[in-house]
Amino acid sequence: MRLFKPILLLLLAAGGVVLALSSFSVSPKKDYGYTPVFMKRADLKNSVSYQSGAREMKNPGKIYVKDDINYVNERYRGVHIIDNSNPEHPRQTGFIVAPGCIDMAVKDHYIYLDNSVDLVTLDMLTWKVTERLEDFFPEPSSPSGQTSYSNYGYVVVGWE
Repeated sequence: MRLFKPILLLLLAAGGVVLALSSFSVSPKKDYGYTPVFMKRADLKNSVSYQSGAREMKNPGKIYVKDDINYVNERYRGVHIIDNSNPEHPRQTGFIVAPGCIDMAVKDHYIYLDNSVDLVTLDMLTWKVTERLEDFFPEPSSPSGQTSYSNYGYVVVGWE
């Protein structure tokens, strides 16, 4: 009987620790504040397009300069195209919609950009995709470095 009370107290204390730890959450939403934005894999293939005119910059990223044109990444959304032939008055001329885009490069009249997990070549004379290398990149990680679990048939195109 003398050992019964200490053992019972030890078991109750251990049970309390287990309950406290089991309520500890490591969900991405609570820990980092970011939730992945998904797109159907089938929809990604036709998601790159060109829109003329200006568009508000909300979350600009990398900048690429070629000749008199500046290309400014809008994180996870696409690329702003800015005519900088008059540096005192730069003018937005268009936007390339590319879900999941965080980087780009330009050579001649082609822009190479990531479209989530795909590498896309876009002809800037015709605004048509000339090549797509599927699953070339890993899914984009969140601003805090968090990665998402792939959902079958879906890819991460951004984080909110």
